[in-house]
Amino acid sequence: MQKLLVEFGMGTSLRRGDYTQAATRAVQDALWHNSINLAELFGFDKAAMQITLDVGVQHPEKVDVDALRAVFPYGEVTVNVGFGGLDVARPDGDGHPTVMANVALSVGFDMEKADD
Repeated sequence: MQKLLVEFGMGTSLRRGDYTQAATRAVQDALWHNSINLAELFGFDKAAMQITLDVGVQHPEKVDVDALRAVFPYGEVTVNVGFGGLDVARPDGDGHPTVMANVALSVGFDMEKADD
């Protein structure tokens, strides 16, 4: 695979302490800021996109990777979740921190086209 693009995003769950919600918002942050037509530029079908999503949160085990994959309308998505992001204690002390998630989204293609 030839990596052609890397985008970054940050998302939060302000009150519920929801790591999947924060990560989903970070993915949307990375995607919604761009309109890049890589598939068309190289003559590939959008389904051929190879997407690697790296997610950083304080509790990686609390992220639903299938929910993150569902954000992408096409492409083959690999999700890696690791330790990162930030939990910020809320002043009211209700036990749910504000969760911040960071993502790096890499997009590439197998640049060797197969013969039809």
